[in-house]
Amino acid sequence: MSVRDGGPRHGIHDTVPAARWEDGFLSGNGEYGLVALGDPAAERLIVNHHRFVLPNGTRHLGPPAVADRLDEVRDLVLAGEAEAAQRAFTDGRRLAWTQPFHPGFVIEVDRSNPPPARDYRRETDFRTGEVSATWTDIGGVWRSRGFVSRADRVLVYELAGPALDLAVRLSGDLPGRPAGVGYSSLTQVGGPRDALLTVRGTYPPGLGAYGFAGITRLVAVDGPVRLDGDVAVVRGASRLLLLTVLDRADGPVDEEPLRERLAALPAEYLTLLRRHTALHTPMYERVELDLGVPADEREQPVGELLAAQRRAEAPTPALLEAMFHAGRYLLISSSGVLPPRLTGLWLGEWGAAWSGDFTTDANLNLQLAGAGIGALPEVVESLGALIADQIDDWRANAEAVFGARGLLAPSRTDGEHGRLFHLDADWPWAMWVAGADWLLFPLVEHWQITGDDEFLADPLAAWLVEAALFFEDFLVREDEHGSLVLVPSYSPEVGPAGSTGAAAVNATMDIAAARHALSAAVEACTRLGIEEASVTRWQTLLKQLPPYVVDSRGALAEWAWPGLVTPDDHRHVSHLYPVWPLHEITPDDTPELAAAAHRALVLRGDENLSAHGSLHRALCAARLKDPGLVEANLGKVLGNDMVFRSLMTSHNPGLDVYNADAAHAIPAVVIEALVDSLPGVVELLPALPGRWARGRVSGVRCRNRVTVAELAWDLEQSTAHVVLRSNVDAAVVVRCPRAVGPFRRGEPVPVAAGERVRLEFALEDDGEET
Repeated sequence: MSVRDGGPRHGIHDTVPAARWEDGFLSGNGEYGLVALGDPAAERLIVNHHRFVLPNGTRHLGPPAVADRLDEVRDLVLAGEAEAAQRAFTDGRRLAWTQPFHPGFVIEVDRSNPPPARDYRRETDFRTGEVSATWTDIGGVWRSRGFVSRADRVLVYELAGPALDLAVRLSGDLPGRPAGVGYSSLTQVGGPRDALLTVRGTYPPGLGAYGFAGITRLVAVDGPVRLDGDVAVVRGASRLLLLTVLDRADGPVDEEPLRERLAALPAEYLTLLRRHTALHTPMYERVELDLGVPADEREQPVGELLAAQRRAEAPTPALLEAMFHAGRYLLISSSGVLPPRLTGLWLGEWGAAWSGDFTTDANLNLQLAGAGIGALPEVVESLGALIADQIDDWRANAEAVFGARGLLAPSRTDGEHGRLFHLDADWPWAMWVAGADWLLFPLVEHWQITGDDEFLADPLAAWLVEAALFFEDFLVREDEHGSLVLVPSYSPEVGPAGSTGAAAVNATMDIAAARHALSAAVEACTRLGIEEASVTRWQTLLKQLPPYVVDSRGALAEWAWPGLVTPDDHRHVSHLYPVWPLHEITPDDTPELAAAAHRALVLRGDENLSAHGSLHRALCAARLKDPGLVEANLGKVLGNDMVFRSLMTSHNPGLDVYNADAAHAIPAVVIEALVDSLPGVVELLPALPGRWARGRVSGVRCRNRVTVAELAWDLEQSTAHVVLRSNVDAAVVVRCPRAVGPFRRGEPVPVAAGERVRLEFALEDDGEET
């Protein structure tokens, strides 16, 4: 946990216990999640599972079968009758929500009449995934520590001290538990120093799954264990080990496999830790950021780190560097069997906002923005697993809603299915046709980064073909100029200014999605030598897509259709999809459209300062090479009391609504400000804020199979260097808009497989560009 060689700190510490679950320190293996809180007298370990969702009757809901109304709906939208179109494009249903994510249970570890404690310190070690606490009392030094094993799928906790006198219990007593959810717990002694503690949860009947179970194996070293009801009592031991596994099922959980898993595990903390870190640590250490933060600032307790930010006018390098490393740690820890939810993988109470689901129109992709470029292919693969499980539902959505082949993705999912049911006459999600392309994009980026043609061939190419087929069937209307018309069309989650409905024509996001879906399918199929006839059809369709529109304010319009006015104040910036993540509009290749996109970004108000809105804006600002706007949008999160003491973030200012959007997206913003890339190009320091005066980043993956092994800069000395490497022979143009000399416009650089290419260049000494 100490600062290594004066470099960045890879963890956080606090000198006070967590006063609430939101400040609890976090560990996870992408399936199980741990929230550690409490104090020396009463430690609490809240246990989560990625697939714990509360049945609410929506499990078997499907999309509206409205394809036979499509021509009527199109006519209504084109006639400006948005509300009537929205009513016609539903089956009269009310808005139904996904099954809400919920916490599992809490492991209560209570000491009997402990003496006062001093020198309390709790830590999270990002490199190992451990959360720990130490303190001292009259008897001596105490230490608790725990992690969730990626290797053995088990939560591991150890408490060591002079003489353990404590009680351990599994409990369902967490805030907000619905009355219909039942809990029971029991404890069985397996030997003089061994016990099994079991908790069972049951859901209201008839709505979906039956319930869940968790089992904890307790092993005490040199001390007896006895039962007191459902409590295991330990007296006089020097060390206690708890191993916990859990599961959920449609019927009563078969607990025997859980007990067998526990029995097969060694009751040795360090052995289990070594197995886990063999997987976790290499993932975490692939990328590092050093913003030249003084050692004394890096060593601050997290409370002081956050207090220093509250006194600052802009994001402090100390907090930003910590958020970068914490964000990657939390993203790794919450990704595996599924990608991260709105709360990552953690929750300490029932009633999660927006069901704690996967909100796919913005939030999920923003959380994953730093996965590919941040050298975490495992995180991208978790998205691929989610899509693979739901792809049949996407096909059914397209058929039911549009009578079309291909894919229509929902705006949200609880992870159990991908059917499009969250809609009503006011929220026309059946009209959002960009979803499949938007959700497939991180997989396309993964292929660009890795060059993995086997992944392209199976499964990606087939999905890209289906995304293109949807638009081939959907694009049947033309305007007076002969351009294809996207109707109905919906820009999440907003309608044209002055309109009483959100149904519209030619949403910029939908145009971008159609163009990218067709282009990606053409590229993939050409690469693999398949679908030749389809490629010809798609190339023709691409030429017929409508152009983007610049409005009277000089801003990229949200809808490319006469009379549809872009609103000034909304948290979403979906119309900037061509900027981020598509690279379709760039300052270098499309300067006029880039200027219009920048104008749109500046004019858009923040609505409620939601975290995902600010980070989405920051990513777009980085692509548009505006470092001041990057920093300003980071400041909207870091400067508005939106960071908990765990460095998890909130959705709104004032620590309102526990939410992983900002925590997971901040590393992506930092990387995009330092390194941008696309096939054939590596761009360095495209949006470097002046306050990041000196620093170093390593391990960034580029969208051309090149890795930035190291990029270092010093604005005071006006110098920079980069080290590039690749596992294949590659040739890229390297450019830096801040450089003096040939690299400013770009220089071709060959990178031979396995070799490291070092380039040095001078930087301008003037202020940052805006």
